[in-house]
Amino acid sequence: MTEMNGAESLVRSLIASEVDTCFTNPGTSEMHFVAALDQVPGMRSVLALFEGVATGAADGFYRMAGRPACTLLHLGPGLANGLANLHNAKKAGSGVVNIVGEHAASHIELDAPLTSDIAGIARPVSHWVHASASAADVGADAARAVQAARTPPGQVATLILPSDTAWTTGGQVAEPCAVPERGHLDTTALDQAIAALKGSDSLLLLGGGALSDAALDAAGRIAAQTGCALLSEWSNARMERGAGRVAVGKVPYPIDLALDALGGYRRIVLVGARAPIGFFAYPGKPAVLTRDDADIIPLAGAGDDLVGTLEALSDAVGAAERLPAGIGARQDIGLPQGPATSEAIAAVLARTIPENGIVVDESVTTGRAFFGPTTGASPHTWLNNCGGSIGYGLPVAIGAAIACPDRKVLALIGDGSAMYTPQALWTMAREQLDVTIVIFANRSYQILRGELTNVGVQNPGPRAVDMLSLNRPDLGWIEMARGMGVDGCRAEDAPGLEAAIKAGLSVSGPYLIELAC
Repeated sequence: MTEMNGAESLVRSLIASEVDTCFTNPGTSEMHFVAALDQVPGMRSVLALFEGVATGAADGFYRMAGRPACTLLHLGPGLANGLANLHNAKKAGSGVVNIVGEHAASHIELDAPLTSDIAGIARPVSHWVHASASAADVGADAARAVQAARTPPGQVATLILPSDTAWTTGGQVAEPCAVPERGHLDTTALDQAIAALKGSDSLLLLGGGALSDAALDAAGRIAAQTGCALLSEWSNARMERGAGRVAVGKVPYPIDLALDALGGYRRIVLVGARAPIGFFAYPGKPAVLTRDDADIIPLAGAGDDLVGTLEALSDAVGAAERLPAGIGARQDIGLPQGPATSEAIAAVLARTIPENGIVVDESVTTGRAFFGPTTGASPHTWLNNCGGSIGYGLPVAIGAAIACPDRKVLALIGDGSAMYTPQALWTMAREQLDVTIVIFANRSYQILRGELTNVGVQNPGPRAVDMLSLNRPDLGWIEMARGMGVDGCRAEDAPGLEAAIKAGLSVSGPYLIELAC
């Protein structure tokens, strides 16, 4: 084999560390990496027309595959375009390896138009940032980036690759670095949790990996034995749900509902979750959602062995042989007639979520009624936006579909959110991904209308309302989708929505439904 350059050593080292998928929007400084893809088999490259699609897709890939993908981004501006979904990935505990091109060292001093502080841009959304110094370093740096990304529960790692380190020969393939272990059980905290979980005024609050099948089974046994309640955080990176699985409700998003939901619990044990706080500050309302005298016991954090922790807790409270409490049962839900209200949409979803499907939820306001009725749907995985930056759903659906090509993906997206990353539709069509998208076309940033009230604006004027309205003109989602190669239809009511979802799930490839609601 001829002597390799830094770019080729990068590709080979990433593949050696089991990073075999790259979501990319490259530019001139990354051309040697692009060329190396032809020289090295084994890396799947997925083109995105916007960097926020690439970074969001890497988030979705990690959630479903359990291992990182990489992104390829062009200099500081390209990285900046991807920041919002890197923020979401970081909050979700997703492992992502960003490869960001940089000018050659000799060119940086000239302050060319695209010169920027890439490391400074990367740090707020990265756990690990490093710039390669030479072609000989690139392979080892790539292996360390993957190691950082795989640090539990998953981290964002950004490797900056100056173009001269990519084109210069002397690259070396690096062996994978050891993956850090998850944290182990704290026996003192375990004793405190055992003492706390007694009766209906105690709560086991779950998040992160504590929402897997095995973890939920253990949590259900603990609830059956101790009488404690089970809840999850409002936003969860991944939750296994549906008939036959332990059903866990969520801490509500609206602050008054959250205060009511948590007010009865004097003792709260955290497993993979944070102590509940409000999404925003509101005049005259508390930011901490638990009662003032609540005893909060952090048993295990997101990076710990959460299944092992719950199994140990189950054994310690004598629940090993108990049947789990709260297992979801299939329900005979009739097809609702009439308008597609939130409740009617929830019923349709309960009837149509596919077996072993993946639901990507960015339904924002419309979707607040979805969770309860879908408890008895076919077994499925539910993905939420953990960082709050909208425009996550369509890109995450790409990553989920590529990670799990044998599973149907159902993406539930508000029209305002979808407009942040509509380019994702083009990538879905190009890759022929099995994603059915429902766009909730309420023609507004509906969540912000509610937030006006929450911050004390009782009678917003026409200018305020106009800034939160998505009309003049109306968005034509079917036309936009077809322009990017995705077929679809409009639905006007609940029966029409069910027919449209079934049509979308029956085809191979992407399908978009615009629902008037």
